[in-house]
Amino acid sequence: MNEFLSDVKEIRQRARKHLEQGPVTDGYKADRTKVIAVLNEVLATELVCVLRYKRHYFMASGIHAEPVAREFLEHANEEQVHADMVALRITQLQGEPNFNPEGLATRSHSEYVEGGSLVEMIREDLVAERIAVESYSEIIRWLGNDDPTTRSVIEEILKKEEEHADDLSNMLATFDPEKAPVPNTRMKSHGAS
Repeated sequence: MNEFLSDVKEIRQRARKHLEQGPVTDGYKADRTKVIAVLNEVLATELVCVLRYKRHYFMASGIHAEPVAREFLEHANEEQVHADMVALRITQLQGEPNFNPEGLATRSHSEYVEGGSLVEMIREDLVAERIAVESYSEIIRWLGNDDPTTRSVIEEILKKEEEHADDLSNMLATFDPEKAPVPNTRMKSHGAS
């Protein structure tokens, strides 16, 4: 009748095997061990970002510090949500999330840089977000169609990291316009004759 129906029957039979693997079925095509290792690096990255943003929140000072500190706290809370999402995915893949503080900084893609001034804090957070954007984009390409659920988790996190980078870029333009990233705009011709 329909070829897909015979596939459904086969899927039903395969689903009864290896129940101890939970959501990891024969259809999972990625190297689960490697995916878990990469996700633990992402987890470390997110945790380092939480810690850096929290420090920046508490250390922000000066006349313009209040709105920037609020932004740091908002980002810290969102990074914690990301860490939780990644830890959950690791356990779904039958792995163990690595929350061990020993070696956290070496497992992380981003660095923990304290920054002395408000502008330095903004700049360091922007650097970290840019690292996350590039790393997570690479992970998404690496996963391809072999693990669509993990890819979707990382895509969701990436979207928020890009928003963070945009927020920080705008703050940097406000507080340090000479060293802020240059927006990608075209020169307008004024048509002078």
